[in-house]
Amino acid sequence: MLLGGIRYLIPIIEKAHELGAYVITADYLPNNIAHKYSDDYCNVSIVDKNAVLKEAERLQIDGILSFACDPGVVTAAYVAEKMGLPFQGPYKSVCILQDKGLFRKFLLEHGFNAPHAKSYIDKKKPFDDVDYFDWPVIVKPVDSAGSKGVTKVERIEDLESAIDYALGSSISGAFIIEDFITIQGYRSSADPFTIDGKLVYNFYSDQQFDKTANNPYIPDKIIYPSTMLQSDQDYLSAELERLFALLGMKDGIYNIEACVGENGKPYIMEVSPRGGGNSIAEEQRMAYGVDLVENEVRRALGMPLLKFNLGNCDGVWCNYAIHSRNGVVGKYKDLWIDPIVKKNNVKYLGLTISRGDNVKPFVGANDCLGDMFLRFENKEEMDRMMEHVDEWLRIIVE
Repeated sequence: MLLGGIRYLIPIIEKAHELGAYVITADYLPNNIAHKYSDDYCNVSIVDKNAVLKEAERLQIDGILSFACDPGVVTAAYVAEKMGLPFQGPYKSVCILQDKGLFRKFLLEHGFNAPHAKSYIDKKKPFDDVDYFDWPVIVKPVDSAGSKGVTKVERIEDLESAIDYALGSSISGAFIIEDFITIQGYRSSADPFTIDGKLVYNFYSDQQFDKTANNPYIPDKIIYPSTMLQSDQDYLSAELERLFALLGMKDGIYNIEACVGENGKPYIMEVSPRGGGNSIAEEQRMAYGVDLVENEVRRALGMPLLKFNLGNCDGVWCNYAIHSRNGVVGKYKDLWIDPIVKKNNVKYLGLTISRGDNVKPFVGANDCLGDMFLRFENKEEMDRMMEHVDEWLRIIVE
């Protein structure tokens, strides 16, 4: 059973079919694209864990995933624990990882590097704690992904509107406020894989942002390999394994967000027991030659895992989220790519938009038009190309 119906599930479904599995997708949106590829569909809310459990028991499933679908992770862990199915870790631990407030509290209590942070339900309570934080701060929902509902707040006068914005994207009605970390270099994401809580595969990326976007805190470029110092990567990996041990985590894929502050401290910002969105696992397969998708499907079904043959990154890879730039909005007509770039650099293009669909401002991950993987010989070539995207890529609207 796969929770959700987004396009990022299609490679999971295809791999499961290759392995001989019967695939059931589940959510409350029957027109979602992934349901066209699965063998069966359940119309059920993926945040209603008891309703999903009832369907899972009725269908006698052998495994459950919420790959690239953050809202379903807690439910997947709940169903797996109730039915004795494989999962990354215990339901209680997954609840901590999936709630930004609980996660920050856990990190601070166990001596991890973490910013000052508090979660709230009462909109007025934060105004009693303004001296607790080192301003500026970030305000966001405790339970959303894709950078939805996130605001950087410089002044107390702007705090109320940021809280309202965060609550608009919160499932539980809770939000978190934490110190804004000024970083060295780039923020980083990773989709590592663990066996018995030990990292057997882990490569960090650089995240880059479109500063002109309506939401400047959502990455539009995920780049491998990372420019982060190897010593900082090693520190983060050791801290991740310590975190997994404390939480009793075992086998599977994760989506990690990390950074190094101006103070020189590496921070684990987010850890979710699921594959990341934006086709990160697919990008890593092309860059490093390791099929994380197949191993995650095998893990969920209790099948033997493939050996992780670790190699170096084949060049420099950039996963670019195609999105509105320079105020381009309207009805989508076409996408123009310079023929030379298309031939030499573009290795994958996955559009999620059709002619006549709305091109919207880039506010959240769901506002991108699709993903594009580009390969370059070196970082200098990539920097030169990606700094001038508008010269070789244009969104044509009607």
